Amino acid sequence: MPELPEVETTRRGVAPHLLGRTVTELVVRQPQLRWPVPTELHDLLPEQPVVAVERRAKYLLIRFERGTLLIHLGMSGSLRIIEADREAGKHDHVDLCLDNGQALRLTDPRRFGAVLWQPADQQHELLAGLGPEPLEDDFNADYLIARCEGRRTAIKTFIMDNRVVVGVGNIYANEALYAAGIHPKRAAGRISRQRLACLVEEIKRVLAQAIKQGGTTLKDFVGSDGKPGYFAQQLNVYGRAGEPCPGCGTALQEIRLGQRSTVFCRHCQR
Repeated sequence: MPELPEVETTRRGVAPHLLGRTVTELVVRQPQLRWPVPTELHDLLPEQPVVAVERRAKYLLIRFERGTLLIHLGMSGSLRIIEADREAGKHDHVDLCLDNGQALRLTDPRRFGAVLWQPADQQHELLAGLGPEPLEDDFNADYLIARCEGRRTAIKTFIMDNRVVVGVGNIYANEALYAAGIHPKRAAGRISRQRLACLVEEIKRVLAQAIKQGGTTLKDFVGSDGKPGYFAQQLNVYGRAGEPCPGCGTALQEIRLGQRSTVFCRHCQR
């Protein structure tokens, strides 16, 4: 599943091609995605210029004066800038056509993505109640310490909760906890302030590094038949169960936590 760095890299890739452009048409070939594509978009979007391209959690936000188009990539979705007259493939479900002859095309083989609408004077229910962005200043040591107080939830599950902080997906939760030396099953409320402060810094570092890698690995969002995928990353623990820990050489262990694969070092993480 595309995680925050993949979505942020996508945003940075497509934004220069969307800003200031005017929508001429919305082409919907498959309206049944995770939720139905709103039919009113066919009337709302034409003749509207794009005023901003932003991201909130894993949602790409394309802003217009009338409101905001929300795009989620689901399990396998991707976005490309293509020539609007390019023949569509089997899984090319939605095109946002622009006044320069190009289009933003959503490809989604598993159809778990979404194209939704938020009126200018409202907040979409999917964005309500989200926690802070992990790379912004309001996600800090004091905030996480306060949220963890008295909580018995496993820290890995806790930091993957979008109500606590958005966008810390499974890969990056594994990596940040390893870097901070915290066992993924340790109760959130039983971790010292100093170690929680370290975890905040490692979450920020791991995500920022992934975005930086994506900026060079996935830089072509125009014209290519290839689709953005996961970054070529040097991961310390994720996907490396049974291999030696980079720090101490102990074999990395894998467990299921919150129905997600969790890899850690029993010696380095406590």
